[in-house]
Amino acid sequence: MKRIIAIVVLISLIGFSEAKVVLPSLFTDNMVLQRDTRAPFWGKATPGSIVKILTSWNKSKYSVKVKEDSTWMISIQTPGAGGPYTLSFTDDETITLSNVLIGDVFLCSGQSNMEMKMKGYVSQPVDHNADRIVNAKPSKPIRIFSIPRTCSTYPLDRVNCKWEEHTREAVANVSAVSYYFAETMQNALEIPIGIIVASWGGTTIEAWMTEESLEKCCPGEFKFDHLGKRENSQGFEGREATMYNGQIAPLIPFSIKGLIWYQGESNRTRYKQYTRLQPEYVSMMREKFQSPDAGFYFVQIAPHLYDNDPNGWGSGYFCEAQASTLKTIPHSGMATTLDIGDDQTIHPHQKPIVGQRLAYIALYKDYGFTEIEAEAPTYKSMTIKDNKIIIEFDNCHEGISPIVANIPGFEIAGEDRVFHKADAFNNNPNRQQVNVSSKEVPNPVAVRFCFRNFQSSTLKNNFGIPVGPFRTDDWE
Repeated sequence: MKRIIAIVVLISLIGFSEAKVVLPSLFTDNMVLQRDTRAPFWGKATPGSIVKILTSWNKSKYSVKVKEDSTWMISIQTPGAGGPYTLSFTDDETITLSNVLIGDVFLCSGQSNMEMKMKGYVSQPVDHNADRIVNAKPSKPIRIFSIPRTCSTYPLDRVNCKWEEHTREAVANVSAVSYYFAETMQNALEIPIGIIVASWGGTTIEAWMTEESLEKCCPGEFKFDHLGKRENSQGFEGREATMYNGQIAPLIPFSIKGLIWYQGESNRTRYKQYTRLQPEYVSMMREKFQSPDAGFYFVQIAPHLYDNDPNGWGSGYFCEAQASTLKTIPHSGMATTLDIGDDQTIHPHQKPIVGQRLAYIALYKDYGFTEIEAEAPTYKSMTIKDNKIIIEFDNCHEGISPIVANIPGFEIAGEDRVFHKADAFNNNPNRQQVNVSSKEVPNPVAVRFCFRNFQSSTLKNNFGIPVGPFRTDDWE
């Protein structure tokens, strides 16, 4: 008799377990939901059952029937920024999420310069990190969802992390660039900001894309080596689609405001291909997250002695490729970093500057902060006059600086295509121009600016945003 009772109890427990609503990893206490949108909610439960959802911001009840494959999904309108709120999900058992905020959510992704934590790498610090860590308070409405290194040969539906409040521990271990971005955004907007961080040092852009998207933009250029259903196996984190499968797929289709991207060093030698990869990456992400208008703001790689080749042009070609995608990716912006490179480390310590510049672009483009010039001045045209070339810039209504002083980073060439260090002066009454010349080049035809692997410059707009590398020629 006791055995029969035990079997009955076991069966009832199994049924109870199956009836419990299972939520995606993103749905935890302390989460941030995107404001003013039809936000998707999804999960798993018993096939045929009804999942009921209660939202405290409007005290409304919603219900959705679970499909035969145990999945369910529903879209619910979110209000304006605010909180904290609670969310309840009920099948036969209720799951309640507390301390939920509603604001703007950004997905921050890339390789090691995005992954670099506030506490830095070994012997590689981050500016102002101690101040931010010791002063971190949970009351500040910044919430953090840092995904651990996860890669897979097939799309996962979960990641092993949860939303964290703005505590000392969470701040110390979050991506520095994403943190300074979030801090600047929160201070300016005074609304909750959520950052989802998905990154892995050394990864290529193709690792963050689906096989379908890669075939779409680069047909036949990638070999997809299917290794079976394997997760986090050493040595395949750089393979095509493995980062997408491990860190992006489990998030879809969570509502987001925008995409922050800091990647490129591992694709640097394939700069022509990158002009196709990055636009397709953005198109794919916007489609997957059902956010066609999501802003895409990325970082142009910083100067560095790549491959121990201080005279190489590779960095310039790649920076040029990155900048060219601004014309092919709608609603995009690029943070330049020409003034913060380091010849000894590929991980510059000035992460506050990078995060702030990304935030300035987002604030300018998405929130009406037009009082600043958030984007870098860009090359517009050149005019050859006597023995000099006059370079004119766009996107610098207040002019460029410094005035008069010889500006480093310029090189000039004649018909022989041999570049020489040039003198460059911003001494034209039109402060959007620079005069470039060299005694070694009496008949100049082309100019390059900071196009070598490690060159930096002081040429900036009035808000401290540096000009990026550019050239007037199309020589290979």
